[in-house]
Amino acid sequence: MRNVAETAPDDGRLRIDLLTREYPPEVYGGAGVHVEYLARELRRLADLRVHCFGSPRTGPDDPAGVTAYPEPVELAGANPALRTMGVDLAMAAGCAGTDLVHSHTWYANLAGHVAKLLHGVPHVVTVHSLEPLRPWKAEQLGGGYALSSWSERTALGAADAVIAVSAGMKRDLLAAYPEVPAERVRVVHNGIDTRQYAPDPGTDVLRRLGVDPDRPSVTYVGRVTRQKGLPYLLRAARSLPPETQLVLLAGAPDTAEIAAEVESLVAELRATRDGVVWVAEMLPKHEVIQVLSHTTVFACPSIYEPMGIVNLEAMACETAVVATATGGIPEVVTDGETGLLVGIEQANDGTGTPLAPERFVADLAAALNTLLADPDRTAAFGRAGRSRAVEHFSWDAIADRTMGVYRSVLPLT
Repeated sequence: MRNVAETAPDDGRLRIDLLTREYPPEVYGGAGVHVEYLARELRRLADLRVHCFGSPRTGPDDPAGVTAYPEPVELAGANPALRTMGVDLAMAAGCAGTDLVHSHTWYANLAGHVAKLLHGVPHVVTVHSLEPLRPWKAEQLGGGYALSSWSERTALGAADAVIAVSAGMKRDLLAAYPEVPAERVRVVHNGIDTRQYAPDPGTDVLRRLGVDPDRPSVTYVGRVTRQKGLPYLLRAARSLPPETQLVLLAGAPDTAEIAAEVESLVAELRATRDGVVWVAEMLPKHEVIQVLSHTTVFACPSIYEPMGIVNLEAMACETAVVATATGGIPEVVTDGETGLLVGIEQANDGTGTPLAPERFVADLAAALNTLLADPDRTAAFGRAGRSRAVEHFSWDAIADRTMGVYRSVLPLT
């Protein structure tokens, strides 16, 4: 049975239903962060309802109008993609009475598509990633990867509008799905709450985690998955100065294989240097903010990253960034101003695998070492990054642009 938080009142405003797998407190990736803050801002503009996966959202801090859907008990033990589709059907039924549905990621795209057909309303899709560009997910989902790919393709092909979170994401989308008309695709970037993500002078979290605030450090924040490129960073870390700490806020491995590879590389580093701190559990936001605030350089070695909201989080905390020049990252990180971008030549088979992995690792290490050796330049990059985050990526502006997309597909009244 689904769980419904107190129903939001109907005040005559446009009703928008957001469909998402992730919603606080069950957020593990950038798409969940996006939905959390977008929903917060949309509530001032529309009668917003949120439909999400998982446990009830009925705590004192949960907003009204949030409906949570567990996986159908009849599908217990089935392929994960099939269980997702079961949730999607329940979500589509729950959208009765809406004016428009807006789905995020393949996990909820089928729900949006079915709701469009069932209720006769427009469907807007935000694309945070693309299944054709994540073929390694076949390791994780088996035959379910075909189901996730079908769900995404079907929804995108029939959507009234598609929001890409970066211009790079739009290019990838049109290449992967040429049947989607280019005029239906709009670019609306991810955002950042720069009131929440701001430099934290405290050090209590650092000391509890075993990070020395008086030593230089390189920090990674993200899931243990192929697309995030963590193994390349771990290999590059062999070349970091011995006094540099490596801080990994890295968990939720996609597969046993990637987990084993990362564990082996971390063990190898720890055998040759100290200051390797690995936190596998998800930390509360305020603790991540303190870690980001004190790191010397934030590293984003992703080989597939439609936007890279984590770079914005680091920039907002006044931290210089070294990141791969792929996907939407160059739209966030200004090379030579807020950080350094590392070039990469990638396979065009959908994996994004570096064609010259040893060169990519060496270039990544060189960029990190360049900033570690120049504290003044690194500090200047951090200040510039904070300014860029504040000036260009506020959530209120992003919500206004999203409402503009909604209005463009709604019937004239």
